Amino acid sequence: MTGTAEKKLADLGVVLPAPPSSIANYVGYIRSGNLLFIAGQLCLADGVLVAKGKLGAEVSLEAGAAAARICAINVLAQAKLALGDLDKITRVVRLGGFISSTPDFVDGSKVLNGASDLMVQVFGDKGRHTRTATGVSVIPTDAAVEVEATFEVA
Repeated sequence: MTGTAEKKLADLGVVLPAPPSSIANYVGYIRSGNLLFIAGQLCLADGVLVAKGKLGAEVSLEAGAAAARICAINVLAQAKLALGDLDKITRVVRLGGFISSTPDFVDGSKVLNGASDLMVQVFGDKGRHTRTATGVSVIPTDAAVEVEATFEVA
């Protein structure tokens, strides 16, 4: 039976993909006590980057926010793999976002709203979280956005 979180995802038209494999020497998630840490997830859909390059140059703000949403979907796919049931998430504690951008791009927080908004849509008030949106010069594979997460879990 589908839980509440997965029903909300379905209502949003979101199907969780199989989590992408790690591209280096790390694991996709680690649980420590009641915290679940999800490694940075790129904006991959069906194995293809949905946004490549830099915000403020070849990637628009809207495309960046859509890419952050895809990253958040991949974060939730990792959480589902780790927990078996997204309803075991009792709180979204923190999102960390990395936005590949030109030095003068100042709207990284608006880009990361694509991920934050999805968490609130899926988890309601327990989806409200702390976060950091950091502009960087490059992300692996030239992805435009990467998102990591920390969840409190039952």
